[in-house]
Amino acid sequence: MRIHPLTGYCGAEIEGVEVRDLSAATAEALRDALARWGVLVLRDQHLERSEQKRLTQVFGPLMRLPYVAPIEDDPEVIAVLKEADERAGGVFGGDWHSDFSFLPNPPAGSVLCAHEVPEAGGDTVWASQTAAWATLPDDLRRTVEGRAAIHVGKPYGVKHAPPEEARSGSSIRMVRGDPEADRETRHPAVVTCPRTGARALFLNPIYTTRLDGLTEDESAPILAALYAHATRPDISCRLRWRAGDVAIWDNRLTLHYATNDYDGHRRLLTRTTFAAAPPA
Repeated sequence: MRIHPLTGYCGAEIEGVEVRDLSAATAEALRDALARWGVLVLRDQHLERSEQKRLTQVFGPLMRLPYVAPIEDDPEVIAVLKEADERAGGVFGGDWHSDFSFLPNPPAGSVLCAHEVPEAGGDTVWASQTAAWATLPDDLRRTVEGRAAIHVGKPYGVKHAPPEEARSGSSIRMVRGDPEADRETRHPAVVTCPRTGARALFLNPIYTTRLDGLTEDESAPILAALYAHATRPDISCRLRWRAGDVAIWDNRLTLHYATNDYDGHRRLLTRTTFAAAPPA
């Protein structure tokens, strides 16, 4: 197994690994690498759905996600699909975020396998939140240290529902207008990786509405400064997908962003998700 960092802070490409037949030692090395780099990329794997699910279980139990419809015959797999004729609206994951942080126990991470990708465009970008914390200015560090953040499932609820033109296309079916998604959930604004002890910002530009003890208006300029810091290119990595690629990321230690620059081309990936203990 060979590890090639993609950038100085975030992401690593893994070579010399056949994910269909992992030894216990290699599986442990992959878990270590994910905790260190936040994102792992393995090229030319071309996994079947069952193989993707087995790989996902190397990192944690499979998790079924709410609000997004899975593949019809497999509730643990989501088709991340944009058809060539979908030219209006947004794209699934097309803002900086971590997945479903408004849940009491958000996903620990995900595995994404590329099946059909455009010749150009459709990249995914990740930002290391361990690097964001490590380089955070002192004034912002003092503000979030020991404080909780409030998360709400805005796109799926009633109060904060996005406008129709900003929603992703019809190929991904989502539940909308669920008042349960409007409930507030508290998570630490700074979490600790249980494997390495590294600390990371755990804030979400989509789902975090305010910092505990502050109003939304009071929180807004602080959160804006935190997000500007947490999504800088110098703590990020960008993956140009090829068919057969596999990407694995830690949902607690990174933010990610799906670019929407491939109108007129079909893009299909499958996503599985793994669970862990709640962030702390």
